[in-house]
Amino acid sequence: MDHDQLWPKTCAVFRTEISEDVCDLWLGQLEPASFDGETLYLTGPERARSWVELRYGRLLAECASTARGADTSVRLVAENDVPGRPMPTGQRFSPVPGAPAGDPEFTPLNPRYTFDQFVIGVGNHAAHAAALAVAEQPAQAFNPLFIYGAPGVGKTHLLQSTGNYLRREAPELRVTYMTAENFAGLFRSVLRAGTISEFKQQLRDTDVLLIDDVQFLQNKTKTEEEFFHTFNALHEAGRQLVISCDRRPRELGALADRLLARFESGLVVEIEEPDLQLRTAILRKRARLDNIPIEDEAALERIAQRVPANVRSLEGALIRVSAFASLRRSPLTVDLVDELLDALHPRNETRRVTVADVQRAVSSHFDLPLDEILGPSRDRRLSNPRQLAMYLACELTGDSLPMIAAAFNRNHSTVVHARDKLAGACKSDSELAATADSLRRLIDSNSDRHVAG
Repeated sequence: MDHDQLWPKTCAVFRTEISEDVCDLWLGQLEPASFDGETLYLTGPERARSWVELRYGRLLAECASTARGADTSVRLVAENDVPGRPMPTGQRFSPVPGAPAGDPEFTPLNPRYTFDQFVIGVGNHAAHAAALAVAEQPAQAFNPLFIYGAPGVGKTHLLQSTGNYLRREAPELRVTYMTAENFAGLFRSVLRAGTISEFKQQLRDTDVLLIDDVQFLQNKTKTEEEFFHTFNALHEAGRQLVISCDRRPRELGALADRLLARFESGLVVEIEEPDLQLRTAILRKRARLDNIPIEDEAALERIAQRVPANVRSLEGALIRVSAFASLRRSPLTVDLVDELLDALHPRNETRRVTVADVQRAVSSHFDLPLDEILGPSRDRRLSNPRQLAMYLACELTGDSLPMIAAAFNRNHSTVVHARDKLAGACKSDSELAATADSLRRLIDSNSDRHVAG
């Protein structure tokens, strides 16, 4: 096993121990440099190396040992300190072009995130096509491009693919990728250091700005204000902006309307959670790229069936299962997948709760005809139970907001309003909270009876 194979397996194990945000923000800045059979050498920006070594050095070594199946140490070193490796001339960890010496570095791009490695399916083809169009014609195709979807469905992959494509095909362009959290952290640090003017100039000199997870700007008034002015300056100068978020713009209620209007002024496109066919295709491609031997294709299908619709969880499960199979010196089979995933993703022994289950329970509890609850009347006698049903449907079914809205003959924003209103009300109204708990138990018991029958 070489360093390029060991590092992604180590990261997958690390993700099971530490939050996704920590892994993406800090491990994403590190690069495997070499592996001598005992020690995995990693390089990256000095700030990232120091932070990871101080807080997670021992855990990282344990994760590498688990991934490899043998004791492994990890060393984080400067690029010119890698044993047997000359000083590189590339610019993977360089600051944004033109940055004054000593300025904080922005988040580097992961070279594994390319359009070629993105697996296209029904739920993500529109977002992929839009990102590729932006990469081929920045500031001409869609500007801004706003990509939204649940965590782990491929938003970061598309943003970084856009950056990597431009770095390769148009190296004269200045491309900056950063998360919203990174933006906020850097903004705070330059304010303390008194270098805000350099920070502004650096960002506003960029040709393509890629901002990931913009929802983290909520409730950060000063940071949001700075981002608004950065957005305006770049857009008015004809520069390209690509933004990702875990929800559509109008669901970012804590952001100012003027910023939401900017987000909606271009193309807003969703990445849906991958279906079973796409999940299986993602696993097949991941196995091929990581040289994981697959003797039984049914094993991949079983992982796709057992793991939630999240690409990160999916790939992590594949790496864990393949590592265990390697340790056992046994083939990767359906039985082995079930054995390992039973602890991580238990099989659902109850029938899945549907929106119809929730509607029937609410109708019975309040002794109201279901057709009236689903009807157009706004009478409080009907609207309050209707909103409670929407809230419980969002919580219990796992269906998308548009699907729930359609089941209630309402639009998407009505469901969002009901969900947020009831979530807050249940915290302050003990009687309402008790009613919601009673309905949950009723719905769960009905689901269990269906299974038993």
